[in-house]
Amino acid sequence: MKIYISADMEGITGVVDAEDVQPPGRDYERGRVLMTEDTNAAIRGAYDAGATAVLVNDAHGPMRNLLPELLDPRATLIKGRPKPLGMMEGLTSEYDAALCIGYHARAGVLGVLSHSFMGHEIEDIWLDDQLTGEIGLFHAAALAYGVPVALLTGDDTACAEMKAWDPTVATVPVKYAKDRFAAELVPVAEAQAAIEATAASALRNLPSVTPPPADRRLTVRWQSASVASHLTAIPGVTRDDDRTTTASGPMLHLYRLFNLYLRVATAVTTNPPYC
Repeated sequence: MKIYISADMEGITGVVDAEDVQPPGRDYERGRVLMTEDTNAAIRGAYDAGATAVLVNDAHGPMRNLLPELLDPRATLIKGRPKPLGMMEGLTSEYDAALCIGYHARAGVLGVLSHSFMGHEIEDIWLDDQLTGEIGLFHAAALAYGVPVALLTGDDTACAEMKAWDPTVATVPVKYAKDRFAAELVPVAEAQAAIEATAASALRNLPSVTPPPADRRLTVRWQSASVASHLTAIPGVTRDDDRTTTASGPMLHLYRLFNLYLRVATAVTTNPPYC
């Protein structure tokens, strides 16, 4: 059984602020350790369930956050950027399940460190007609590979967002949002034990995958009209209004296209920290 782990940081046990998740924040190095240990808990759970291989993709920010020397040596790590598929780099149809560790809620939702990919620059994303963020896009793209998402960890808001997309996905709330930069924390040892146990249980009881629609529609509402204008240079991308772009096609094409959007938007704007 081959397992894929996408590890973000905002939904990691114990972190609540930019200082915890962005270099050179005063608690960023501590956040890296917590991120690595949450990921290790998922790796242990995967091997408890019979995994034969685990691939971990560092999916947060600079994508150089996980500490290789502290990572469970049974796992292989993808580190650094740019990556054509960003948060799901390395995932293929060869994997039996995907685990989302440390994920966060979409922009506009009152969750810990909530945003969608670029912080303030992206106001909303719709997949077909459903509002989404990083959780929904990852889930849809994984299903396009035929790979079920077995587990998501993060705050209670992120867990609820995942359940709204797919109630069969197991979730572990490691904190309970009080505001965007405040949370009631689950004790670290308790949270990581729950990640390990829930990962193992979820992988022993994988749901069947329902084939997704062949074509999807991806709509993005940008803060900057300049970003939307530049993106229309990409064949197939149209503007619904000055700040809203739409593209249609197979989900995996749209996910790769969206990662190109992010590079264009970064080049066009002086994007401030999302918090």
